[in-house]
Amino acid sequence: MLQHKWRKLSVGAIAVRRVRKTRLSGLPWCLAAAFACATLFALLILSPGQTWGQQDPPAASGARPSASENGSASMPSAGSNTTPENSKIKVHVEVVNVPVTVLDKRGLPVIDLKKNDFQVYEDGKPQTIRYFSSETMPPLRIGLIVDTSNSARFYLKFEQNAAAEFAFSMLRGLNSQNEVFLETFDSSSHLLQDFTNNPDAINDKLRNLKAGGGKAVYDAIYDACKHEIMKAGPREQTRRVLVVISDGIDVQSKHSLDEAISMAHRAETAIYTIGNTPYGYADPGSKYLEELADDTGGGAFFPERKSPGTGYLTGYVSHGQFDSLQQNRGLDAGTGIYHAEQMIALANSLDAIRRQLTNQYVIGYTPTDSKLDGTYRKIRVVARLKGVTVRYKPGYFATSGE
Repeated sequence: MLQHKWRKLSVGAIAVRRVRKTRLSGLPWCLAAAFACATLFALLILSPGQTWGQQDPPAASGARPSASENGSASMPSAGSNTTPENSKIKVHVEVVNVPVTVLDKRGLPVIDLKKNDFQVYEDGKPQTIRYFSSETMPPLRIGLIVDTSNSARFYLKFEQNAAAEFAFSMLRGLNSQNEVFLETFDSSSHLLQDFTNNPDAINDKLRNLKAGGGKAVYDAIYDACKHEIMKAGPREQTRRVLVVISDGIDVQSKHSLDEAISMAHRAETAIYTIGNTPYGYADPGSKYLEELADDTGGGAFFPERKSPGTGYLTGYVSHGQFDSLQQNRGLDAGTGIYHAEQMIALANSLDAIRRQLTNQYVIGYTPTDSKLDGTYRKIRVVARLKGVTVRYKPGYFATSGE
């Protein structure tokens, strides 16, 4: 390289000497000097073997020729930090994240499983698990939906107290990455508190609840998914959940049960339901609460199906002794130990949901079918451990995300 530069300078010196000769022959000095400078400049900027109009040849290190030379886009070499804009290859990779809960026979989370303990299928085809975590979890976006219809007035106080404790346990301080919103419903749904990580904000709204009016639980779920959950952040960076406290009976919704479930699928939201029908009373809505939970990867809880006790001393008269709520209230069935047991039962159900949400696995895979064609893809997760229940997101819509 140095020898090449010296050769250029030598040629330049010759050009200068020629200028001197030209001056002696009578050519004006200014024109001769300009000619010499131009000659020297051209010699310095041209590489060996180049002439004007030529492009730089491929580097000696083996760099591939450009697309203009061979008709194909060049690939960046290993370790390269920059790539020509017209030769970048843009690939869209959709990663599907699946929150998974594994429960033992007692309903307690199983927390010591590894990636090899799971197999994932999409539309019946096995997928390769590329990402797995049981520690670093995407933050939760939880909708707390409370029944405030006329039929809920006798146990609204229990719902307020238990829901406030649940919100506090899920947020755990103002620096929590989780967020909760509060919605109630009677004949229509009402958003009382938008997403917040402040449990006091939820508690303040809960304290002012009043019961009365009709019952439209499907509309409440549909609206919560469409208008709140869908704006909760990128679906692959959050875990989306609805917790619904209701007896499951719907008499005024504009949307059907199937439409509510379909919207939950579109929002990729797991629904956890808590039946609040008192023990001893028919609960025809329980089958709908179970369907909402089963079809969305959540869970259904019925804390008052089990009798808390029988006898006048407890303030509770079991089903069969008296048939109406008014008769039970006449014997103080709405006070004392029965009230305490109702509160404990509801709080235990919410605490079970908390344990499940805080002891999940997140499985990620890149689908073998990479087309983003808007179709709904069904997911199935299998645990190789026997005797466990596995709950997971049942599917997703193959779109570029919400």
